Amino acid sequence: MKQNVNTIIIAVAVVITGFLLASGYKNRSKVADAISVTGSGEENFTSDLIVWRASFSKKNYDLKTAYNELNKDQQTIRKYLLSKGAKSEELIFEAVDIQKDFAYEYDQNGQLRNTIFNGYQLTQSLKIQSKNVDGIENISREVTELIDAGVELTSYQPEYYYTKLAQLKLKMIESATKDAKNRADKIAENAGGRLGSLKNADMGVFQITGENSSEQFSWGGNFNTSSKKKTANITIRLKYEIN
Repeated sequence: MKQNVNTIIIAVAVVITGFLLASGYKNRSKVADAISVTGSGEENFTSDLIVWRASFSKKNYDLKTAYNELNKDQQTIRKYLLSKGAKSEELIFEAVDIQKDFAYEYDQNGQLRNTIFNGYQLTQSLKIQSKNVDGIENISREVTELIDAGVELTSYQPEYYYTKLAQLKLKMIESATKDAKNRADKIAENAGGRLGSLKNADMGVFQITGENSSEQFSWGGNFNTSSKKKTANITIRLKYEIN
């Protein structure tokens, strides 16, 4: 009786083991019967928003005099910018930064010997944000004309943006998805099969670089602001079952 029970147990174990091995092989076949492809989308576009920054300063031993001189320069700059086509509502003059300037005298041992007050240094920053990209770009290049008016304005490189980026990204995702689907269809066809259902879809990094530039792609995604003409890239990874 005991021998019969052992025989039955062994037989059941063999059946279960066979079932598990068959199931595992079947599932392994299912995993193998899949394909992953990557599609890409690329679009060239021109920025429709420009942000230009500049700064100017005045220095004087008397704080009130320095402020009056700075305010005079601000009025000259405003008048100049408006004459060049900038709009009043686009001009942003930020708060005045006030710093005390000192000169330091040291002895031959490097020890501080004397501190001399050199006056107040007042600096004000200017920002223009406009959709008149070409117009503000030209102003940023010609602003040295203010030197003739006695104003020393430091001009910084403009930054370029695109206000329809969300719509562009959706268009590129559609393009990259179609590209990935076409690649998958071709691979399946060459392998003598056909695509089954979509198992997974992942979006890769969205990149914006200068058009025709040598900028390197980054895993974190580049976002170029120095070029007016740009190129956007995106990738989509799809995984399909193969029938």
